[in-house]
Amino acid sequence: MPNSIPIPEKKDNLVIENIRPSVNCGHFDLKREPGETVTLTADIFRHGHEKYDAAILYRHVSQAKWLSAPMHFVDNDSWEGTFTVQTIGYYEYKISAWTVEPKDVPTESEVLELRVDPPYARTGTWYEMWPKSQGTNPNASATWKDCEKRLDYIISLGFDTIYLVPIHPIGITNRKGANNSLKAKKGEPGSPYAVGNQFGGHFAIDPELGTMKEFEHFAAECKKKGLRLALDIALNCSPDHPYVKEHPEWFFHEPDGSIKFAENPPKKYEDIYPFDYYNENYQALWQEIRDIILFWAGKGFDIFRIDNPHTKPFPFWQWLIRDVKLKKPEVVFLAEAFTRPKMMHRLAKLGFDMSYTYFTWRSGKWEFEEYLKELTQSPAKEYMRGIFFPTTPDIFPKYLAWQGPAAFKQRYFLAATLSSLTGLYNGYELCENEPSPIKEELHNSEKYQYKVHDWDSPLNIKDFVKRVNEARLAHPALQEYDNLEFHYADNDQLMVYSKKTGDDIILCVANMDMHHTQEGTVAINMEKLGFAEDAFYFVKDLITDESYLWRGSRNFVHLDPEKAPGHLLVVRKF
Repeated sequence: MPNSIPIPEKKDNLVIENIRPSVNCGHFDLKREPGETVTLTADIFRHGHEKYDAAILYRHVSQAKWLSAPMHFVDNDSWEGTFTVQTIGYYEYKISAWTVEPKDVPTESEVLELRVDPPYARTGTWYEMWPKSQGTNPNASATWKDCEKRLDYIISLGFDTIYLVPIHPIGITNRKGANNSLKAKKGEPGSPYAVGNQFGGHFAIDPELGTMKEFEHFAAECKKKGLRLALDIALNCSPDHPYVKEHPEWFFHEPDGSIKFAENPPKKYEDIYPFDYYNENYQALWQEIRDIILFWAGKGFDIFRIDNPHTKPFPFWQWLIRDVKLKKPEVVFLAEAFTRPKMMHRLAKLGFDMSYTYFTWRSGKWEFEEYLKELTQSPAKEYMRGIFFPTTPDIFPKYLAWQGPAAFKQRYFLAATLSSLTGLYNGYELCENEPSPIKEELHNSEKYQYKVHDWDSPLNIKDFVKRVNEARLAHPALQEYDNLEFHYADNDQLMVYSKKTGDDIILCVANMDMHHTQEGTVAINMEKLGFAEDAFYFVKDLITDESYLWRGSRNFVHLDPEKAPGHLLVVRKF
């Protein structure tokens, strides 16, 4: 006779399932910021007619004691409860349910986890600085002292974060020349993404910029002026990097034993070697990269923009980000992953705080609405925060080629009002608009040569950028990420959207046509604004300072792109 299955021990028969929200059924962390309320729902039920109750148990991982927050019945065996997180770092939480009479051992769900990130993981206004181009000599690198002189200018435009491209020594072997030519001429600086030469590698400062002590003074000045610092981490090595001689096993090799240069099809990078993340000594490599992050965090960097993370193994990122954040929970990671959507989402789930997006390639109204709904109104909002840059050193979209201020204003208007995370690449405010004839980037890119910008160019849009950034700083609604709502307009060239946080309401009407005046009637969802259907309300344009009295949902707008790319309206009850 076959063995009998053991009879289970006596215990309560409560069921706890379908806990929401969750990321991959709890396999990855939810993400929140300090002071945010976490709302959980779950299906909770048992056999029979006995009464039962439930609560959320939660704690920061540094705490031994569980805190409790009550849950309440909603309908159809669905229960809901909330708790508030205050401290950055990791939290554990679970749901406990018990029969009221007789009292028995509570039933508990599995322990789940969420991560609380610093507020600057959700909101920030970045200025991407190319340090070597902050001076006045077109034939030599700027220095950290030159960069310091630029800080007040950047602050005056309303930016709160300085984002630096790689600042390390640059390789000599196969150094790229102007406009990405395969051979650099004498005196050309090469690409800072080819890290390492005789002066050091990822722990060193490019001597053309100055000494480590001079960099530390620059970093201290940034902090003194209230600026955060972000660093571009390029996990690439020039053939001259010290690692090549010290750890040749860390790299890929050709059949003849030589080290392979990098490729990201269709691009080829003859001046850099990629790491082999599963080489025979890979644990030492992973620890070294972690130590690079921790080293520069100790030098004042709050944020790390990771170059091409989608070309590195997923387990590496999951380990590295968690290990760093357990040591320094204030550190934030940005994924520079212009790749397939599922790949971008996976990196966010693995731990990246924020991600580059397809914003730069979106142009039509329907494209924006569809994409923004995916980012801010789908389950992706639980783990992925998108940052919007109109251009980058690698990307200069065709619709800005040879265009004037109206086009540049429109793209920054959209970037800065659709997402709570935005930024400009230095020179954008000058409407630099000459495209490369062979690549989707600017001609005479400072990626490969010294460059002097005309910071007083008559084509500049500095006053406009300042206005928009001041609005972002003054209005909490623009500092939230997933509070975006779209409204209707009878003209397909008008895109209408709002952001609301408490009593702070921002309403935007964007002219999607960079060249022509557009007008039409907008239809506002009054319930989303918290107003009665026929209410009177004031709207003031934060760009032009014009004010209007509107009533109800339907109102007329007239937008001239030469005057402003749209209405940036603060809404007040009448």
